[in-house]
Formats: sequence, C-alpha cells, structure tokens
Amino acid sequence: MAAPRRDTRGIVDAPELFTRVQFRRRTPAAALRPYVEHYWLIDWDLSEPYATHVVPHPCVNLVLQRYADRPGFGEVAGVGLELFSKKLTGRGRVCGVQFRPGGFRPFAPSRPATDWTGRRLPLEVLFETGEDPAAGVSLAAGSPEGGRGAAAAEAARAVLGPDVEDDRVAALDTLLTSLLHTEPRLLEQTELAMGLAGRIRADRSIRRVADFARAEGMSVRALQRLFAGYVGVSPKWVLLRYRVHEALERAASDAEVDWPALAAELGYSDQAHLVRDVTATVGVPPTAYAR
Repeated sequence: MAAPRRDTRGIVDAPELFTRVQFRRRTPAAALRPYVEHYWLIDWDLSEPYATHVVPHPCVNLVLQRYADRPGFGEVAGVGLELFSKKLTGRGRVCGVQFRPGGFRPFAPSRPATDWTGRRLPLEVLFETGEDPAAGVSLAAGSPEGGRGAAAAEAARAVLGPDVEDDRVAALDTLLTSLLHTEPRLLEQTELAMGLAGRIRADRSIRRVADFARAEGMSVRALQRLFAGYVGVSPKWVLLRYRVHEALERAASDAEVDWPALAAELGYSDQAHLVRDVTATVGVPPTAYAR
C-alpha cells in the first residue's frame, strides 16, 4: 500500500495551519490499510487562539481529542456536508483516523453509512449493542457509565496518553483491529464501494453518474444504494466534492488560474457552475478564496 498522501486537499490555508501546529500523517497496520487512508496526528501549544477550516472529504473520521481544560474523549465524525471550522486554543492533541470513502462500514457493520453523515457522535457508539447512536453518552459530559463508556474512555486514554508518537499509532491499530468485522459479504461490498469511490476521485473523465453507473454495469439506483450504505453520500455528491477540492487546490497554488479552462477540465458546463459550487462550499467565490 502507498504511503499516506502528501497533498493538502481540503485543508484551507494549509501553510498557515502548519506554522501553528505539528501535523503528521502515519500509516496504519497492514490489516487496516485497505480501509484506512491514514492516521493524522496534531499537537499544538498556542499563545493565542487560531481557527482552522477544512472542506471535508467524502469519508468518515474517528477523532480522539485532548484539551488542557478537559479529559480526553473520542468522536465518530460522519461525512461532513459543510465547511468544518475549529478554534484551537492553549495546548491540545488530536489523533485522528481518516477512513477511505466507503471504508468505515466494517467497523460499524450494523448501520448504513448515512447514519453518521453530518453528525459527530461519541466514541462509545462503536461499542454499542443496538441502541440509537444519539443515545450514547458523551465522554465530554462527565464520567460515562456502563461497559460501552468505560471501553471508550480507556481507548481514548490509550491513544492520547503516550508522549511517544509510535505508541499512539500502535494504540490506534489496537483499537481499530478490535472493532474490525471480516464477514465476507460485508468486505466484498466494502471493497466494491471503495473501488467505485476511488475511481470517481481519480478519473477526471467521469462527469455524469448515469454514464458512470452504465460503465460499471450497474443501474443508477443500485449505485446510489451502495453509496448510501457504505459511503454515506450520493455518487453525485462525491463527484462534486472532488471537483471542489481540485478547484480549491488550484486556487491555493496558482495565482493566475484560468477559471473557464479549469471549469471545462473538471466537467462543468461553464465557469458559473464552478463558482456556484465553490461558493456554496466555502462561503466565498474561488477568486476571493485565492486571495
């Protein structure tokens, strides 16, 4: 498997962020790599607050966090539908897991991926026994009760506690390995969903969901059901999000972007549609984002 990707797609003003925090990506254990894109580790010690912004990828993240004024806790962050913003203050640490699009389902097989979309739920829902995820007790709210809460609290301590980075990575490996389900049908559908999402990500010639489904020998409805169950958003949403990521990456790296040409390259009928999607995602037009 390839090493963690080095691009900064999705991170708004990544160079500025990297001057404020220590940011690293790490590779998970071999058995987890088919489903996990990378671990991401952040530590900071700030003299003044700093707000960071991310345009989410079409994937689930597992996020374990520790701040100076509260104990460590964990969250499952479903696919984010809007720009994510977080104000960092004082000292803190985050150990995150970015799953591949479609790759989270084997770690929570009883629920379709849409159950997590647009939500941030406490870590103990991964240790659940059938209750509604919203009923989970937040670790941030106090001492969790019961087996699920105790397991989640121990996992957060094991991951966030070590000062040695390799130990944090090993604790993440242990946690995910304990949660991984390996039923053949589940893994078969997971691999199919990941493969299709990966092709949308990599192939610029894919511009219409109907054409893509036909080329893959599937009906549009079957493709949509697969993405709902395993990715958490529709194939069209994934296609549009990767277009926006590419546009923002160009805006950040090239002061003289040819926007009409880029719109055509990304499959838009005209520049206005590209401007609309970027503005809806980050709140400003691409030219203003570039500035």
